[in-house]
Amino acid sequence: MRVFRYQYANNKIYHQWVNFLHININEVNQLSQIPFLPVSFFKTHSVVSGSFVPEVIFESSGTAATLNSKHFVKESDIYRQSFTEGFEEFYGDPRDWCIIGLLPSYLERKGSSLITMMEELIKLSGHSKSGFYLYEFEKLAKVLQDLEAQKEKTLLIGVTFALLDFAKQFPMQLKNTVIMETGGMKGRRKEMIREEVHAFLKGQFSVPAIHSEYGMTELLSQSYSFGDGVFNTVPWMKVLVRDEDDPLLVTEMGQGLINVIDLANIYSCSFIATDDAGKIGDDGRFEVLGRRDNSDIRGCSLMVM
Repeated sequence: MRVFRYQYANNKIYHQWVNFLHININEVNQLSQIPFLPVSFFKTHSVVSGSFVPEVIFESSGTAATLNSKHFVKESDIYRQSFTEGFEEFYGDPRDWCIIGLLPSYLERKGSSLITMMEELIKLSGHSKSGFYLYEFEKLAKVLQDLEAQKEKTLLIGVTFALLDFAKQFPMQLKNTVIMETGGMKGRRKEMIREEVHAFLKGQFSVPAIHSEYGMTELLSQSYSFGDGVFNTVPWMKVLVRDEDDPLLVTEMGQGLINVIDLANIYSCSFIATDDAGKIGDDGRFEVLGRRDNSDIRGCSLMVM
């Protein structure tokens, strides 16, 4: 509630959005009553709380025909603390891992928050074989085989299309490696649902589960799934769902469109209405069921209002 009131007072865009909805902030006294800012506003406005020169600007991927989201980050240390403590919450000390990133589409552009996170985790890992791979599949296969032979605890984090291509060309048995996909097909190949992707990767690598990371340019925190498609949030993050026909109807359980509270977004906006559809269980964990149809079109149409 303190963050909500601070951002209402100091975030011009959020202030205008709350007023547009005719919400009396003095009557807001529970999470479900807090107004959530449409994520598309990060494409069209500078969503900042206060006045500052950003230390870093994260930018989403896209094409020449689309607007990319920009997240103006006042203090990069806040992001670093969030993703480091988030990783430790679910996977322990990075120094216990050899951390490998197969993220070609992210490495090929500037301003990726995922690359920033991975660079730091690779550095914290301190393992001689931790690092990034572009399209060097043969080299990556050799490294993984060497790590397996040495029974090294390994984490391979990859964008979906690259993991699928690598798995197709170099199937192998991985007993000491965790495979984590970050999503992302972006027209690279035929779209596959998560169950299909995970089933294929599990078969090619002989692993019991495929982990997943849920994050986005507009958030400074991540959620992780250990293979069942159900995501766990860090303590300073919470997911709710809103009704698609009545966006102000927000609940802490059930199915709808995903709203995210991320307290690490203290200097932007901590209350984000995403374009992802999802479901929340009674334990607070959530599933991502897909994206709302025509989300970019609907998002841009908010500018008309």
